[in-house]
Amino acid sequence: MSSLKLVLAYSTRVLKTLKQKSHVIYIKRTLVLPRLTLFKHAEGKFVTFGRQSSSTAAEAGKAEDSFFKWFLLLIPVTTFGLGTWQVKRRKWKMQLINDLKTLTAAEPIPLPRDPNELKSLEYRRVKVRGQYDHSQELYILPRSPVDPEKEAREAGRLASSGETGANVITPFHCTDLGITILVNRGYVPRKKIRPETRVKGQVEGEVEIVGVVRLTEIRKPFVPNNDVEKNRWHFRDLEAMGSVTGAEPVFIDADFGSTTPGGPIGGQTRVTLRNEHMQYVVTWYGLCAATSYMWYAKFIKMIK
Repeated sequence: MSSLKLVLAYSTRVLKTLKQKSHVIYIKRTLVLPRLTLFKHAEGKFVTFGRQSSSTAAEAGKAEDSFFKWFLLLIPVTTFGLGTWQVKRRKWKMQLINDLKTLTAAEPIPLPRDPNELKSLEYRRVKVRGQYDHSQELYILPRSPVDPEKEAREAGRLASSGETGANVITPFHCTDLGITILVNRGYVPRKKIRPETRVKGQVEGEVEIVGVVRLTEIRKPFVPNNDVEKNRWHFRDLEAMGSVTGAEPVFIDADFGSTTPGGPIGGQTRVTLRNEHMQYVVTWYGLCAATSYMWYAKFIKMIK
C-alpha cells in the first residue's frame, strides 16, 4: 500500500504544479500582450491586434490544459492494465502449482534409462532399485526442512526463521539399470551432517526407493559458488556432482516414505511457489480507482 500513497502524493503535486503554472501563464499574457497593440491600415481603417493576441493566448492555454488532461489519464489507464495483467499471472501461477502437486502425487513410473528423456519429466515420481554408496555423500546447504504449509505462510518474506541444516546427496547404484544416479536422501540438522553422527540411518543392502525427478540448477544471484574441495554445495550442478562421484547426471528427491530412523528426512521437494499476485492485483486496481477519481474531480466535476 506504500505504492498507493506514493502515487497519490505524486499525482497531487503534479496537479498543483500544473495549476500554478497555468496561472502564471495567464498573468503574463494578461500583463504583456495588451501593451503590444499593433496597428495595420486596411482599406482606410486602423485595425488593432490586442484582442486577437489575447484570444490566441486563451486558446493556447486551453490547448495546454487539454494536453495535460489527457496525459494524466494515462496513470489510471496504465494501473488498470497492470492489474489485469496480474489477474492473468495469478491464474497461470495457480495452474502451475496444481500441475506440480498432481505430478508429485501421481503413481511412480520406472526410471527411464535415457537421461535425455528425463528432461521432460521434472517433478515426475519414479521408482528405482539399488544400493547406496555412503562413502561419497555430498551436502547441499544451508537448507531448512520442507513444510508446505509453513512455506505458504512465509511466501514473499525476505527471511524466515527456523532451523537450518543440509540435504544429503548420496550416489545410488541402480541394479536394474546398471547405472549410478544421485539421490537426495533428505534433510538433516546441522549437528547431524557428519555421517558418524547418524550411523543407524545409513541404509545398507539393496532397497527400492521412490523419488521425484529434479534437473540441474543455474546459480541464482547472491547464491555462493559450489565449493567442491570442501564438499559444500549451494545448488544442484549435476555435471559437477557427477564428475566428483562418478554418477550419471540424474538426480531424484527421495520421498518421505524412504525415511529411516536416525537418517535424513525424505520428501524435501519444494512445490510451493510464491504466489503474491493477489496483493499486486489489489494494489494496481486500488491505484487505478484512486487516480481515476482524482482525474474526474479535477477535470470533469469542475466543468459541471
